[in-house]
Amino acid sequence: MIINIKETDLKNFIVVGDRVLIKPKSVSDKTQAGLYLPPTVKEKEQVHTGYIVKVGPGYPIPAMNDDDSWRGTVSEGKYIPLQAKEGDLALYLNKSGYEIEINKVKYLIVPQSALLLLFRDEGLFEA
Repeated sequence: MIINIKETDLKNFIVVGDRVLIKPKSVSDKTQAGLYLPPTVKEKEQVHTGYIVKVGPGYPIPAMNDDDSWRGTVSEGKYIPLQAKEGDLALYLNKSGYEIEINKVKYLIVPQSALLLLFRDEGLFEA
């Protein structure tokens, strides 16, 4: 399922819960021997790689306190943060994600449980 969204800025998007927004890494059309692969072969691969663009807040923790609605204060929800961070290279299961298109660029929304491996290079953006 492909959902087309016309938006100019990714900053306006909020990823919900334990999900991450991934920009898939482009896959080579050729094998090491030089044979060209049709697009259907690449789509059937179960594991893909991509860069994490946005990360959700994490897994929600239920409130342990009593009902304090009479005080008039509402406490913010608490979350267990995700391991993934923006800029990580992720190895993920393709079948678990939902594909969306923003400004003619394809992205995937994938749950944290579909991530198999993260590669984080802290010095990648330092220059």
